Amino acid sequence: MKWIFGIGLLVMLMGCSSKDNEIQTGNTEEISSNGAEISTEEDASSQASADAEDNGEQELSEEIDGEEDEMIEQPYAFKFVDVYGEEYETIIKVGFPKTEYSDECFWYEDEKNGYDDEIYTSRQGVDVSHHQGSIDWNKVKEAGIEFAVLRIGYRGYGQAGTVNPDKEFKRNIEEAQAAGIDIGVYFFSQAVNEDEAREEADFVLKNLEGYELQLPVVYDPESILDAPARTDDISGDQFTKNTIAFCEAVKEAGYTPMIYSNMLWEAFEFDMEQLDMYPFWYADYEKLPQTPYAYELWQYSNTGHVDGIKGTVDLDIQFVKK
Repeated sequence: MKWIFGIGLLVMLMGCSSKDNEIQTGNTEEISSNGAEISTEEDASSQASADAEDNGEQELSEEIDGEEDEMIEQPYAFKFVDVYGEEYETIIKVGFPKTEYSDECFWYEDEKNGYDDEIYTSRQGVDVSHHQGSIDWNKVKEAGIEFAVLRIGYRGYGQAGTVNPDKEFKRNIEEAQAAGIDIGVYFFSQAVNEDEAREEADFVLKNLEGYELQLPVVYDPESILDAPARTDDISGDQFTKNTIAFCEAVKEAGYTPMIYSNMLWEAFEFDMEQLDMYPFWYADYEKLPQTPYAYELWQYSNTGHVDGIKGTVDLDIQFVKK
């Protein structure tokens, strides 16, 4: 049985599929400030998605019924909580598209989240790195997973900051696509300036040679919570510049760039007004996504279980127009 978040009357008024009501238990596992679990220098978990086009991907931020995305027009005070339940307050800025999804239309079934209204439905995905070990992608497909975002590489967060491939990437992309799963990739960044961000993009592009993607290339900047990191003193302005440098390099190569984020980053790190041209992959383990900003993917758990993957895995949904 599926359970819908919210009140039954509101569900009918908002055009959501009629389902009973229940609330999902939130997740409070330790994560990095971007929503990705951190355990070693090369650790991280994040991702993204969208439909394929001849050049590898299709732009995710399309118009709905011929109308442009509705923008945030007035600044306002906004409260949210982090993964530990600590409350924050920020000012939501103008100049960025606002979310189109209604809280009443999210549903929960068998430890999975989803969404359904008159315009959007959702499909299930995972994001993985070599920390998930050897994955049986045929079983993952049979379990209902339709897309995966694979870590293609990472920069270490020690001072050396070397760029490295994810050692399971090639096997993952080949076996997942053979199983019929749509694929996007992400790079775990520790860039301290635009030159390093472009170096990371060049690494991704080189390692994508010979492969086709169905989903975006995701930039995943991180704050490391449990150890000193080379990015500890980087300003939000510099993070924004790095993000643009990476995304523009990816875009120039013919791929769709995407940004991995959470509410802390959207409130206190990124200059959202400069990033309105890119789709977002939003990480939040609360019952409902808290961000007022637009996003295309929601990473809703880092403790999921999927047949074919040993241990826990990040779970995601992609919002798909009907």
